[in-house]
Amino acid sequence: MHGAKTTLLILCLLAAGCGDFFEAPGAGGTGGGAGGTPGDPRFITDCSNGPLNVPVANCQPEPLEGSGDPYADCVTRINQLRWECQCLPALQRWNEAEGCANQHSEYDSTRSPHAGFSSDVCSPRGWAQNECPGWGSTEQVIDGCLQLMWDEGPGEPYSAHGHYINMTNPSYTMVACGFYETAGGSVWSVQNFQ
Repeated sequence: MHGAKTTLLILCLLAAGCGDFFEAPGAGGTGGGAGGTPGDPRFITDCSNGPLNVPVANCQPEPLEGSGDPYADCVTRINQLRWECQCLPALQRWNEAEGCANQHSEYDSTRSPHAGFSSDVCSPRGWAQNECPGWGSTEQVIDGCLQLMWDEGPGEPYSAHGHYINMTNPSYTMVACGFYETAGGSVWSVQNFQ
């Protein structure tokens, strides 16, 4: 036999919207996650109810300080957007596919976005790809391009929202980032999802 508190806990977990009941001490109900400020509605403070159906509007968390490893920083930024803006779990860094992602970036730099992915020039390539063509630096890709992709948000047609859809697809568990800098100094980057 369960006690009254245990029964209440079980019923609450089965019902939707129990976040306020189980709010973490000091969360305060409003206020930012990492990058946010107290009272800032652009950030989520409590993900205890799981992923949100849609992202928080205008969510633009301050990029985290770089680690010096652009591959790791790219995955970290994608996961920061996923978590702070929609309570989505982290994607795993797909180390084994980074070489192919680099090849896609280089191949595309002399052709067009997604050319290497479409032509299946290497493997493992994943099931979906986002691309940042011709950016000024790796940091701009990580801080700027990934944010722009997230900002597409959900919706139709796919062509206007596909980057966000790839970043949030619940079927994907891994992401491999790739980079290539041209002789002229522009950076091409792909993110391959699986």
